[in-house]
Amino acid sequence: MPNRLAHETSPYLLQHADNPVDWWPWVGEAFEEARKRNVPVLLSVGYSSCHWCHVMAHESFEDQETADYLNAHFVSVKVDREERPDVDAVYMEAVQAATGQGGWPMTVFLTPDAEPFYFGTYFPPAPRHGMPSFRQVLEGVRSAWADRRDEVADVAGKIVRDLAGREISYGGTEAPGEEELAQALLGLTREYDPQRGGFGGAPKFPPSMVIEFLLRHHARTGAEGALQMAQDTCERMARGGIYDQLGGGFARYSVDRDWVVPHFEKMLYDNALLCRVYAHLWRATGSELARRVALETADFMVRELRTDEGGFASALDADSDDGTGKHVEGAYYVWTPEQLREVLGDDDAELAVHYFGVTEEGTFEHGSSVLQLPQQEGVFDAERVASVKERLLASRADRPAPGRDDKIVAAWNGLAIAALAETGAYFDRPDLVDAALGAADLLVRLHLDDHARLARTSKDGQVGANAGVLEDYGDVAEGFLALASVTGEGVWLDFAGFLLDHVLARFVDEESGALYDTAADAEQLIRRPQDPTDNAAPSGWSAAAGALLSYAAQTGAEPHRVAAEKALGVVKALGPRVPRFIGWGLAVAEAALDGPREVAIVGPSLDDEATRALHRTALMGTAPGAVVAVGTPESDELPLLADRPLVGGEPAAYVCRNFTCDAPTTDPERLRTALTS
Repeated sequence: MPNRLAHETSPYLLQHADNPVDWWPWVGEAFEEARKRNVPVLLSVGYSSCHWCHVMAHESFEDQETADYLNAHFVSVKVDREERPDVDAVYMEAVQAATGQGGWPMTVFLTPDAEPFYFGTYFPPAPRHGMPSFRQVLEGVRSAWADRRDEVADVAGKIVRDLAGREISYGGTEAPGEEELAQALLGLTREYDPQRGGFGGAPKFPPSMVIEFLLRHHARTGAEGALQMAQDTCERMARGGIYDQLGGGFARYSVDRDWVVPHFEKMLYDNALLCRVYAHLWRATGSELARRVALETADFMVRELRTDEGGFASALDADSDDGTGKHVEGAYYVWTPEQLREVLGDDDAELAVHYFGVTEEGTFEHGSSVLQLPQQEGVFDAERVASVKERLLASRADRPAPGRDDKIVAAWNGLAIAALAETGAYFDRPDLVDAALGAADLLVRLHLDDHARLARTSKDGQVGANAGVLEDYGDVAEGFLALASVTGEGVWLDFAGFLLDHVLARFVDEESGALYDTAADAEQLIRRPQDPTDNAAPSGWSAAAGALLSYAAQTGAEPHRVAAEKALGVVKALGPRVPRFIGWGLAVAEAALDGPREVAIVGPSLDDEATRALHRTALMGTAPGAVVAVGTPESDELPLLADRPLVGGEPAAYVCRNFTCDAPTTDPERLRTALTS
């Protein structure tokens, strides 16, 4: 019989709707129930494409005996971390403070006042590797609750007090200058892996936001080392197993230092960020590899993640059926030489073995290999390679596909909108711009209420109950601002403004200018989460700072500019010390230091060839964070177009920076120079 999760919209919660555990979603009534029954709360946090979440669910939450024990002695609450990043952040901070590490599944025991007192991640069904079994943990917690309640209360109170005292060192309200950005570059150089690209050791994550900083730093200063790190890292990733050599798109991370074996789940946010990175790398260098990867990644998102409603699903699972009914990580993506021969025949299989670095012993498990593009001598026949890829992709499509998390997350769709809009504009792919517009339209229709407040998620056209957090407002505004620059449609600038007004009113600390992850009027947790560091995706703090800065450049809105500069104070503090973990903050700081430049393109119509040439040149400019407005002289859709006439009846470009404007030009070459120097 389904439990209380049966009516939720989260695919992760729905995966647990038939568990014998009497799960509750995160609602006040669950804690009331715990208070009434005088039992502790088990909080279990995970997400739908999390491998060990599935393992623990199968071993423990699907087990009737374990469920009976849980139901008798606990109130069990299940949370999708992607739906409630605020709940996840608050308790993950407690787990990391107490144990020195964290991860998912996250297992936390709470008092009925939601105060944590015991923590863990995955617990096995039987003791192993020094870990107690889940049943032993449950029995220990139940015993402590029954016999040592005062001790439990003391521990919970101390943890909550410690969390309250962990205010971040904010570093003032001044944006970083030349010195701090140079120090950040030096710090990255020290952590750079010159043999393999990327930063640090294994596991290796794609450093998309750091690469955006490196590209912007190179554009502003000409630092060749910054460009080299960006180029080499992008090439190594694109040639590695972390990139899907047949279908495009990136896996979550590489388990090794060489980008060979990925953790196979594919997340929307990674692919959106990396699509944009490779498009920007192509813009800076003209690299054919960067062009191919940007387009293949965009096509992957549209083909495999777009939902019927026009939004983009959150993720594809790492695991899939290996053909025997058993779910195995990577089964969909890996190949043995024998499998290649079955599909391609002996001759083409031989080519594929060399071209994709497939070995007899395998680069993954059980003699299978992850496809790569190793650097090698010799020239391959391009037509033959294309035929091989086409046949392998068609054959792979017959394998059982990984599960898809169809949940629409506002923030990640904002990132996808920005990436698809720009990639479509750069490579003359109006279908990609249309895909961005479709997702933006869904967010406006479904996720925005009458007061322009954002809902975090939706699924199958049904909006979720959870309020948007700061990253939703920042990333969606970023996507809308990119759409405004690409399409010239002022409505997207207007919607970005509505969202950013909420940021100023509900997320900013008025005194310090610091930003909070949740709104002032959001549900009060044991602590108001606040994390400025960029990890898998831009933090809400960095995302909001970037969108505020771009919006101020588009509109001249002083409060937004001031808020952006104050928010960048944390980048001044953290950039020189931990540059790998504030990459988007550093990229935004580069834009602030450069101006950013404001480009207005006016022409008789958007379809006019000379107008389109100037508009494209403006979008191709590498000046950090430059904003672009395009329209007719009489248009009132975009503030940058006000009082900008044609020049001698010809379409013209106006470039301004730091309250100073160049003479208008009708020449794309002069415009290009103005946006690269």
